[in-house]
Amino acid sequence: MSPAAPVRVPIESLCEAVTSGGTPSRADPSFWEDGVIPWLKTGELKDWYIDDAEEKITAKALAQSSAKVFPPNTVLMAMYGDGKTITSLGILRNEASTNQACCAMIADPQKTNFLYLFYALKYHRHELLKLVVAGAQRNLSGGIIKKFAINWFSLPTQNRIAEKLRAYDDLIENNRRRMALLEESARLLYNEWFVRLHFPGHEHTPIVDGVPQGWQRKALGQCITLNYGKALKAEDRVDGDVPVYGSSGIVGSHDKPLVKGPAIVLGRKGNVGSVYWSSKSFHPIDTVYFVNAESSSLYLYYALKQMHFISTDVAVPGLNRDFAYSRLLLLPASTILRSFVETVTPIHAQLDKLDEMNQKLRAARDLLLPRLMSGELIA
Repeated sequence: MSPAAPVRVPIESLCEAVTSGGTPSRADPSFWEDGVIPWLKTGELKDWYIDDAEEKITAKALAQSSAKVFPPNTVLMAMYGDGKTITSLGILRNEASTNQACCAMIADPQKTNFLYLFYALKYHRHELLKLVVAGAQRNLSGGIIKKFAINWFSLPTQNRIAEKLRAYDDLIENNRRRMALLEESARLLYNEWFVRLHFPGHEHTPIVDGVPQGWQRKALGQCITLNYGKALKAEDRVDGDVPVYGSSGIVGSHDKPLVKGPAIVLGRKGNVGSVYWSSKSFHPIDTVYFVNAESSSLYLYYALKQMHFISTDVAVPGLNRDFAYSRLLLLPASTILRSFVETVTPIHAQLDKLDEMNQKLRAARDLLLPRLMSGELIA
């Protein structure tokens, strides 16, 4: 394979449209109630295909507001996000709309493979971040993105590059789906045993004071301690294999853990009440609580996910620790508890293997990306 030098071409010359969405008025219920058109926010862009959205708008909202609908294969980029989501990418699997913080790029199929455009934007992300305008909120603009020039090859070469990289992301996505099914199977088992109370032997266990005989309900604060995480700014992190947890999950990595795993993380600020299980040692930042390894268990993990914690702070979404401690925790008989943990532990072992596989796939893809995009390696 001989090296081929790409040329730099502005994004607007490779697209049929480079635009953004809009937000229908929240004051008009007819724009939102019974909506069927997915409406995306920047936090939903996860650097791969997007199948659906948390919120949906109506046809009336499209007709009477700034909202627009974009076709499948539109490439999205977050223009706002204060450093957290900015330049995050997505590809529409189906028709959808977005808010005004998402730049929507509709590739011209005569010039650009939409998937190649997506990977080229990933490759140039560090350059785009240098163009972010500081202000009340750090942002890019549609004008900046239109004029930004990406590495461009002939369409046949684009197709080969895109397919080579896509092979990795397809495997990653398949593993993600398998992981979701595995965790769902464990969650359903928890519900069957501890919500519906159809645990092994339930037919012969009398109910006493609302719980099976030999079981108890106690305030969460009587059972565990919710410890505060510790701030760790992105610029202070040292590259390593220790996951850094925030209320939205893993937000980076570091070289030294703060907490021994396996242990539980609970969202305190932002994504209030989010619950994560870390099978390895980790660093929780100051937007979360954590339960130490000695008190953590897979039973507690699924129990906390069922508690539906709510924000107790109007100004800034937050979970008050005393409020969390007041929630009631069901404590099953030791034999049932042990049986549940023994059943779900192999499931989590499979989850860990799939997660490790995905980490290796991402690393391999990320090594290949610059070599392909620079022209050093052409398939």
